[in-house]
Amino acid sequence: MPFGYNGKVLRVDLSTREIEVETPSEVFYRTYMGGSSLALAYLLRELKPGVDPLGPENILVFASSVLSGIPMGGMARFTVAARSPLTGLFGEAEAAGFWGPELKHAGFDAIVIKGRANKPVYLWIHDGEAEVRDASHLWGSDTGATQEGIRKELGDNLIRVAVIGQAGENLVRYACVVNNLKHANGRTGMGAVMGSKKLKAIAVRGRQKLEVKDPDGLRGISQSLVEAVKTHPGEQTLQKLGTPSFIMPLNMGGILPTRNFTRSQFEGAQKISGETMEETLSLGNEGCYACAVRCKRKVSSKERYEVSPDYGGPEYETLASLGSCLGIDDLEAIAKGNELCNRYTLDTISTGMSIAFAMECFEGGLITLDDTEGLELTFGNADAMVQMIEGIALRRGLGDLLAEGVKRAGEKLGGEAKKYALHIKGQELPLHDPRGKFGVGLGYAISPTGADHIESAHDPFFQQTGAGLESISPLGVLEPVPALEAGAQKVRLFRHTQLIWNLWNCLGICNFIAQPPWALSLNDVVKTVLCVTGWNTSLFELMKVSDRGMAMARMFNLREGFGRKEDIWPERLFEPLPDGPNKGQTFTKQDLEEAKDLYYEMMGWDRENGEPTRGKLFELNLEWLLE
Repeated sequence: MPFGYNGKVLRVDLSTREIEVETPSEVFYRTYMGGSSLALAYLLRELKPGVDPLGPENILVFASSVLSGIPMGGMARFTVAARSPLTGLFGEAEAAGFWGPELKHAGFDAIVIKGRANKPVYLWIHDGEAEVRDASHLWGSDTGATQEGIRKELGDNLIRVAVIGQAGENLVRYACVVNNLKHANGRTGMGAVMGSKKLKAIAVRGRQKLEVKDPDGLRGISQSLVEAVKTHPGEQTLQKLGTPSFIMPLNMGGILPTRNFTRSQFEGAQKISGETMEETLSLGNEGCYACAVRCKRKVSSKERYEVSPDYGGPEYETLASLGSCLGIDDLEAIAKGNELCNRYTLDTISTGMSIAFAMECFEGGLITLDDTEGLELTFGNADAMVQMIEGIALRRGLGDLLAEGVKRAGEKLGGEAKKYALHIKGQELPLHDPRGKFGVGLGYAISPTGADHIESAHDPFFQQTGAGLESISPLGVLEPVPALEAGAQKVRLFRHTQLIWNLWNCLGICNFIAQPPWALSLNDVVKTVLCVTGWNTSLFELMKVSDRGMAMARMFNLREGFGRKEDIWPERLFEPLPDGPNKGQTFTKQDLEEAKDLYYEMMGWDRENGEPTRGKLFELNLEWLLE
């Protein structure tokens, strides 16, 4: 019998309502292990190149991993993947919460969804069974009403629901998928793919016990992790303030994106910081399945905006995207914006960056009051931000244009607007300024999903001796590398840490529990896989799982026509930092091109287009892609 996984993949054709159960081999599970890698195995084999991402031919995959659902902190993430309607690339988004473990306890490791329903539907999965149910009465509802309606209809308040709101239904290209109202598979527009398939939600309830090979060994690792969290400084900060704790350090470092990246320090940073949130709006912290860190915030307000705690609270990326990047220091308005994004299922990063683009266009005269229907869309206007979120989700007025993403919006407006459209491969920039940490910038450029801030661990963790550097010593990285280094040392460091963080996407491990730089060591990750599955595994094998997944993502994009020329920054990122301690600092196009050359060589990809070589594909058991 399998340990750690069910050995069952649910296959659903929404066009015919046919449901089948596939039983992949142990070799399949050990080769891909789960998450993004498992999803790619299906997409590359079964999805034809060039399909319309919003057409019925696109394939949507929900994938857990061999570790998902075990009683241990940080093992709750799952992947949603398809061809992205925002970029045309491999689309992938991870979320934690409780939905992924529930799917495992319901008897399935993944769901492969094809076709398009002729009317709105939702999937109901429970204890080894699945059915397609009518969702016509739920279409048009936000996430809260939908979750409540499904739970009431099925008579169980413990059902976990992954759902889309109106943004997904309206095919906003960066609509996301939200579970438990607050955990988002945020980027690349997977919610729009659900909407295009008329799939409103996937409701899951599981009571099956998940067997592991060595429960005593796993229990020991889990208990050690709980103790390590109690003494780890970074984990303690996350527990106290969550990711909003990043606002002040990034602002002081001069790498807090402000007013659409025209500034890198925000005069209102303190007002939107984690410390201020804790003193004003916070109702405390909450967490994901079995996690001891509990880094999620829960906020509430009944003042100028009424903010419901049911939708959690803003993370760092949201505070920056709806705050500093818009010149807004109104914490209550940002919390309301976060709630609306979770209600409507909008990715907060792309939403904020789309509004920032529009604000810069408005201030530059490229968008007028006629375009905004009288709305003063200026930096710092909190009420305008809240109204634009609704406009985007419902595709009203200017919101209809912004719902297409900044790349398409900039191309339609033309002229200077293209310079204000900050994206890579069509995906809006996350809220970390790479001019102050080159490894993050390299990740932005080569990420298979477009600009992505979690492509690898961030540079500051490794620029001096200490716990951060020690955490990657098993990989042979033993010397500090400055954050502003752009040469061979940085590329090597990036290559190794990218392998680790992509592995977390395959294993469903939270980026805030495992090294680098958090509490769970790389060696304990290996022990965890061994205790759960019984496989005689190693760090070497796990790195190959990650390397395989990265090569597969690259091959997916190459067949869609994306290669080296798309691995680039927008022009604004080549301009010097405008303020802060590193004022005047910049990287050149030559810096980036030379780093790409070296990175491709390290990956076993050719330098001309970043294509994995024939030998590399054979090394990774991917020779089937040569066909």
